[in-house]
Amino acid sequence: SGDKDCCAAHLPVMPCSFKMKLKGILFVIQSQSNSFHSKRAEDLKRDILKQAEDLGKELPKVLLIHQIDRHEGAWTILPLMKDFSLTYGRNSSWIFFCEEDTRIQVVKLLETLRRFDKSKEWFLGKALYDEESTIIHHYAFAENPTVFKFPDFAAGWALSIPLVNKLAKKLKSEPLKSDFTIDLKHEIALYIWQKGEGPHLTPVPEFCTDDVNSYKVDHCATTFSNFLPLCGEPVNKEDVFVAVKTCQKFHGDRIPVVKQTWEREAALIEYYSDYADISIPTIDLGVPNTDRGHCGKTFAILERFLNHTSPRTPWLVVVDDDTLISIFRLRKLLSCYDPNEPVFLGERYGYGLGTGGYSYITGGGGMVFSRTAVQKLLASKCRCYSMDAPDDMVLGMCFSGLGIPITHSPLFHQARPMDYPKDYLSHQIPVSFHKHWNIDPVKVYFTWLAPNTEESHNGKKVGYNREDL
Repeated sequence: SGDKDCCAAHLPVMPCSFKMKLKGILFVIQSQSNSFHSKRAEDLKRDILKQAEDLGKELPKVLLIHQIDRHEGAWTILPLMKDFSLTYGRNSSWIFFCEEDTRIQVVKLLETLRRFDKSKEWFLGKALYDEESTIIHHYAFAENPTVFKFPDFAAGWALSIPLVNKLAKKLKSEPLKSDFTIDLKHEIALYIWQKGEGPHLTPVPEFCTDDVNSYKVDHCATTFSNFLPLCGEPVNKEDVFVAVKTCQKFHGDRIPVVKQTWEREAALIEYYSDYADISIPTIDLGVPNTDRGHCGKTFAILERFLNHTSPRTPWLVVVDDDTLISIFRLRKLLSCYDPNEPVFLGERYGYGLGTGGYSYITGGGGMVFSRTAVQKLLASKCRCYSMDAPDDMVLGMCFSGLGIPITHSPLFHQARPMDYPKDYLSHQIPVSFHKHWNIDPVKVYFTWLAPNTEESHNGKKVGYNREDL
């Protein structure tokens, strides 16, 4: 194309014209301290620096979020703005944020950012929006949820330094509310927008989530490697013990769904209830059912796993009776983790991270523990402050106190497929969803999670059409 010729013609001078530009970008990778994830982030950092070196440019600064560890809530990003402004506010033009699986073409990224006046406040990204208002966004913009755009972190997103400085200033005068972090990309966009006083997200077509090998990516500055991680063989069926939390009132409607859908994928599975029903069969742990949290029950499950299952079973998964999960895909995912490390894996939420607080794995999407993590937890004195405390939050608090970081995977979901933007789910091979509310859970399982709709190369499923759900 003409564009390419033009670039080719100017190739010799390209490095000069870019020289100051690349140094003006601070790259921030949303990394994690678990060994599998930190290695992927280091690989990405190396790739960015190598591209910069090949261009003959001064090397940009590349930060890994998990190494900014003064702050349990570093992954929520806003608490870092003051430091970013102080340290990089003078000599940088942009902060570019990305995931460990984002792939970046540095030259194209520079060309893309160059279109925007760096002296103005810019919030750039690939736009997502809610098709209908959703619980995970507290039903925001219920009148017309499609109006509010927020960035798909997988494609990368950028803030101009004037906007970073403005956010830092605002955070000084108004500290972050000590509240829940549920969907970070939406919450950051809301904070930046300031009910209309700040900028909206500007959609950038060069920020992409197509797979790097897709024919669509010629114009893309970023792509995303959207596959289910697999590191060697999937773990054996017998390596995963599944604990289902239920209670008598749900034996009739929720348990049959588990049996019709994913139960057959689990070699080792037990149902824990407040009532022993031999037809399922359920086990009564002697913990009465509570209407709110299930802390007592979950800790009883952890103790049972440690003391009554084979010590050769390295993994425990705790799910609700209305969790829909692919054990088949989970076994692939677990091949990337070392069960001799204390691993606590699932979808990460945060509580009070603006002011200390802790991160936790939200229970509905499934909580995965290595046996080592359960051993360390039960060896500590950390327990439920009441039997009906929220189990997932207490576990987050305990692991935080033990200095054991939780590991986030966006493939676990606390809500239903319809609660997430279609574009967001399109680059995932999901492991779980949660809730039967206003959906046909069997249909959702066979559309999104069943192994017989195994991933074809373009990520589309056979069977039901995802669009219908």
